[in-house]
Amino acid sequence: MRLLRIGPPGEERPCAVGPGSVVRDLSAWVPDWAGATLDPDVLRELGARLEREAGALPAVDPVAERVGPPVRPGGHLLSIGLNYRMHAAEAGLDLPGEPIVSSKAPTTLVGPYDDLLLPPGGEKTDWEVELAVVIGRRAQYLPNAAAAPAHVAGYATANDVSERSWLLERGGQWVKGKSFESFSPLGPWLVTPDEAGGPQRLRLTCRVNGRLMQDGSTADMVHDVAHLVWYLSQFMVLHPGDVVLTGTPGGVALGRPDQPFLRAGDVVEAEVAGLGAHRQLCRAAARVKTAL
Repeated sequence: MRLLRIGPPGEERPCAVGPGSVVRDLSAWVPDWAGATLDPDVLRELGARLEREAGALPAVDPVAERVGPPVRPGGHLLSIGLNYRMHAAEAGLDLPGEPIVSSKAPTTLVGPYDDLLLPPGGEKTDWEVELAVVIGRRAQYLPNAAAAPAHVAGYATANDVSERSWLLERGGQWVKGKSFESFSPLGPWLVTPDEAGGPQRLRLTCRVNGRLMQDGSTADMVHDVAHLVWYLSQFMVLHPGDVVLTGTPGGVALGRPDQPFLRAGDVVEAEVAGLGAHRQLCRAAARVKTAL
């Protein structure tokens, strides 16, 4: 299945791509793509039902309406650092023996075509195309990596946007450079594993103003998807709807000689093969004025 959520922010409706590639509104069947509805067994049952009964559901035009993130925001949003050999090499850093884990504020999660808001004073906002893994079943103390796939609802294209000045120059934790509003575009779809195929042979690309900046493969990961889900489950409970951003290949602005960080008016296009593409227009975020 290919799941998506359509509608204004905070009012998205759960939808899915049905037979004939027609997007259908599943609000009559499920409240949202969150919680128990993301369980792999539930999704298999919904997929079979959609094949049989799609004609009874309203059709939705994803071009005429906003496409939101394919899962409801609010869960853990976790970011894995230096998880591609190419990226570690361009950063001049050793490969990590264990996954480097950071978190992001849930308010960073936005749709695949929403604007990317450049923070006030931010001069080093950088792109990071990534494979996102969405948890579908509670995972805690998994016995081994082989047990991890049973806890995955599906995969999606992500952009783990980072403000490098806050990430690297301000001390403390990486969460500061990763938690600005709109810094986690996700979607357009959440693709279930049966349709996405294996997660370790997917091409990732990112273009800025039409110029190819990143072109890598998930085969270059230091720690693969199954290992990451197993590893995280050893020290936190993973719940349905949690999102794991699994690292980025080489080609980020920080690793380039001219360091072409994002500016207002730039257009960023990120894609993972088979999982769909993003397109964000960069614009300056407005400071909120408060009454004295």
